[in-house]
Amino acid sequence: MPDEERFFMRRPWAYDLEAALVPPPDGYLGFDTRALHAGYHPQGELGPFRSFVPPITPSMTYPYRRFEEVPYPVYGRTQTPTNAVLEARLASLEGGQACVTAASGSQALFNLIFTLARPGDNVVTSLHTFGEGYKQAATIFPERCHVEFRFVQDPADPDSWAKEIDGRTKLVWVETPSNPTLFVTDIGAVAQTAHARGVPLMVDNTTATAALQQPMALGADIVLLSITKFLAGNATVLGGAVVGPEDLVEDIRWNTTEFVGAVMQPFESWLALLFLETLPLRMERHSANAQAVAGFLAEHPKVLRVNYPGLAGHPQRALAGRQMKAPGGMLSFVVEGGIEGAARVMDHLQLIVHAVTFGTSRSICMHPATITHEHMTPDERAEAGIDDGLIRLSVGLEDPADLVADLEQALEGE
Repeated sequence: MPDEERFFMRRPWAYDLEAALVPPPDGYLGFDTRALHAGYHPQGELGPFRSFVPPITPSMTYPYRRFEEVPYPVYGRTQTPTNAVLEARLASLEGGQACVTAASGSQALFNLIFTLARPGDNVVTSLHTFGEGYKQAATIFPERCHVEFRFVQDPADPDSWAKEIDGRTKLVWVETPSNPTLFVTDIGAVAQTAHARGVPLMVDNTTATAALQQPMALGADIVLLSITKFLAGNATVLGGAVVGPEDLVEDIRWNTTEFVGAVMQPFESWLALLFLETLPLRMERHSANAQAVAGFLAEHPKVLRVNYPGLAGHPQRALAGRQMKAPGGMLSFVVEGGIEGAARVMDHLQLIVHAVTFGTSRSICMHPATITHEHMTPDERAEAGIDDGLIRLSVGLEDPADLVADLEQALEGE
């Protein structure tokens, strides 16, 4: 197929491809502006529509104009016009060449690994990853696809990463700050280690988002995102994305997503586009509130430990200050009494909701040892810092004084 035709098939038919779908040069538009404008201009055209707000295009198939002129998108499993705008915006915010969305963050990770690795290959990561990712790494891929996942002993030491990389390593995977213990990995140091061995680095940027952290500017090659969390921000959207080199993104799109079929739907993409418009403002408020809550918890006599990069006692506070704009909106803390102690505190909460997710506009908590990280062995949880008394708290946009009051009465409750 001629290059110009291949290019046509990869790109939406939109109004001004170069201006609208390709991330602008560095310094051209600021982050806050791109969160509002990247990927769509209301005076352009998207198919037959012209609208101030990006339109929802729910069609799952797209007609041919002529027999020999293949439309793009051609079918909803590859892309839709609404998804195209969201993907362009996410690529712009992360500073990547291209983006492909998925039905969830876990699906996006699956699609990436499934595309990159073959039986006998391996991926190097650490125990500081989200629970569903650990499940894929520990059992799903090793047992069903014969792809090995190697967990480094000391993720703070670049040499520990280097020891696990060999000629069959296809990816180095870092999540920072990690969920749920907020471990901060030095992106630049791990990138240097991986690149010295010809291996790409993927950073899961879900907890910080591009509003607070720019992994690609620090050396990452690929960014993994759960759109479900802070990017959408209010527990109404399920979606994920991979941002990276265009060749890799289109390989995922055409050779994995197209056949697996677990795609992000147009309506969810449209909602995510609207919510991204306030991402910088929300992340600023999430961080300020989390700092206030973490400070209160750190001084409370019934709290054994607080994990939050903004606290003076956090072991990677200086590193977080260098590679993050603010410490973010999630923290975790350990209470006395193990599982029973955590359950007692959580059952006494009145304003903060107990549910499974994070990154919502309303504060939400959950118990990692029995929910997201139940697949880990007790020894692995201990190594990852996931105590039985650990509570993960996603700090929302409420008045911080109200959150502190709720936590205070719950900690004192009998």
